[in-house]
Amino acid sequence: MKNLPLVFLASTMMLISVPAHAQGRPAPKDAVLYFVWPQTGSKIKGAFWCRFGLRNMGVTHAGDNFQNSGHHHLLIDVSDAIDPKEPIPQDKNHLHFGAGQTEARIELPSGKHTLQLVLGDGSHYPFSPPVVSEKITVTIR
Repeated sequence: MKNLPLVFLASTMMLISVPAHAQGRPAPKDAVLYFVWPQTGSKIKGAFWCRFGLRNMGVTHAGDNFQNSGHHHLLIDVSDAIDPKEPIPQDKNHLHFGAGQTEARIELPSGKHTLQLVLGDGSHYPFSPPVVSEKITVTIR
């Protein structure tokens, strides 16, 4: 029983020393995320291969936290800005490519759609500064 205060103190110190998730991991200022294909204004019939491009950073798997690397997220018809303090959501409008994919076959309903890429770290948080592509618009026929 007389060791109980020491155990409590040691466990409290361990909790204090555990860092919070490194939100906003640093990204090189010259990192560029872009669409190889499609380009803005493309008119596409049916499903298509969406190809992602990245310069001055590397692509890795979700869960890996190598410096200057992350994985792709495709935002479809998302108008709200991504919160840099929150992980990128995962749903039908926020597609995660945590296996390190640099392309994906996408199927969308007919009409106009916006697409944007966001690079996330191993825990799906955006980098700081955010590494995002321009938002493009495509039309599906």
